[in-house]
Amino acid sequence: MTFRLKLGAQALAVGLVLALLALLIWKVAFKNSGGGVAAKIDKGKITVAPDFVLNRLDRPGKLQLASLHGKAVVLNFWASWCYPCLKEAPALEKARREHDGRVVVLGVDTNDFSGDARKFMRENGLTYPVVHDNHDLVAPKWGFQFLPETFFIDARGKVVGHVGGQVNAADLRAGIQRALQS
Repeated sequence: MTFRLKLGAQALAVGLVLALLALLIWKVAFKNSGGGVAAKIDKGKITVAPDFVLNRLDRPGKLQLASLHGKAVVLNFWASWCYPCLKEAPALEKARREHDGRVVVLGVDTNDFSGDARKFMRENGLTYPVVHDNHDLVAPKWGFQFLPETFFIDARGKVVGHVGGQVNAADLRAGIQRALQS
């Protein structure tokens, strides 16, 4: 191979790497920029919860979000590899027990292996329904980039609150109260 050909191939390879890096940066920076439920809620706009149907991890079958209309819902996006998700799991389970019958806590395991998610559920004693969004079909509509994320939905299916990052007991109380009062 001649010197010019080698130099040309190296320049092409560097250009390709730079193009891929630029694409990655753009995707991270603008993936959900200005869109999705999170951005609307964070700006004070109440919006309808995007419906979805996903396979359940807590038992066989599928679960449709719209089937929960009539009850307040705490919708929590998480993954087994997410450390803040591990830290918030006891607070979510406690909220499920304290509000059983009036509020549904629904977990959405995203970007994760179902076996790892089931192990996480067992080890953390999660008894609320959990669905699996391994193909990232649902999360983009909700407009967030990092885990965990929690949304509060009223009985009419309107999203009335959002907590980005690890949720705590105070966040849960306030969000559930808002969802029950709406």
